Amino acid sequence: MPDIVIAFFILGIIAGVVKSDLKMPGQIYEILSILLMLSIGIKGGLALHSDHQAVVWTHLIAIMMLGIVIPIVLLPVLRKWVRLAPADAISIAAHYGSVSAGTFAVAWALAESFNLPISADATLYLVILELPAIILMLAVYHWKLGEKGEQTNMAAIWHEAFTSRGVILLMGGVAIGWLYGPAGLTSISGLVVDGFKVLLALFLLEMGLTTARICRPLPLAHWRLVLFAAIAPLILVWPGLLLGNYLELQAGSVLILGALTASASYIAAPAAIRAAIPDANISKAMLSSLGVTFPLNVIIYIPFLAGQL
Repeated sequence: MPDIVIAFFILGIIAGVVKSDLKMPGQIYEILSILLMLSIGIKGGLALHSDHQAVVWTHLIAIMMLGIVIPIVLLPVLRKWVRLAPADAISIAAHYGSVSAGTFAVAWALAESFNLPISADATLYLVILELPAIILMLAVYHWKLGEKGEQTNMAAIWHEAFTSRGVILLMGGVAIGWLYGPAGLTSISGLVVDGFKVLLALFLLEMGLTTARICRPLPLAHWRLVLFAAIAPLILVWPGLLLGNYLELQAGSVLILGALTASASYIAAPAAIRAAIPDANISKAMLSSLGVTFPLNVIIYIPFLAGQL
């Protein structure tokens, strides 16, 4: 039997496939996203409050480098094998170099279900891996435009990245959990700490509905992209697992890091790409990241990996 939160994701896919009238109002989804991000950040902050010396900065720097290396490696693959236009290749490299908060939350929930120990700074993996690939690929795109007479506004790129909703909520949650600790969060812990799995289950229900909608009708014309999206997590998980084991991280942290490197962003990256690369086809990025990679990671790849650690 799959973990209960994954069952909600499968329910959402089934409801979408049979064209049920089930849907989650946009405002409710936005609230769930905010609460889930805060919950992830606060849980990490609480762990740091209990062990404030747990942050190993050299580990975080090494992990951050994955967010730089992965899109650089993927870019020629997307251009030559998947045969994407330059703007689309840059866009999807940014999506796969960045990470998925939903995948992170599922990996965290599975680590807890399998009683795998998680280091106190694991939430920071999500924060430091979300931005580098997006910033790098936007810089690559604008550098190419610069050859045509347009200038790169790197200040705007950095501002957009560091003031995004996800970063603000995650880092704010970490700071709040770290500073206040369990005692200070007693009045809200029932929702943002104890209610983590409830928030995740409802979030995944909506993600299942969205996945079904994106993949209907079947995108046979984009079979190369679909195949890439199915295979990429099986390859990209290895840099995370190998680095996690090399750094001697705890088993739950290794699972989370591997899940992150195998994931693709469908929140932060689309927002940044849509604004900065107008000639990129965001629907292709959403098809690959949310339509293929995310469900395979959540239903098959990560649960299997969790059972092996």
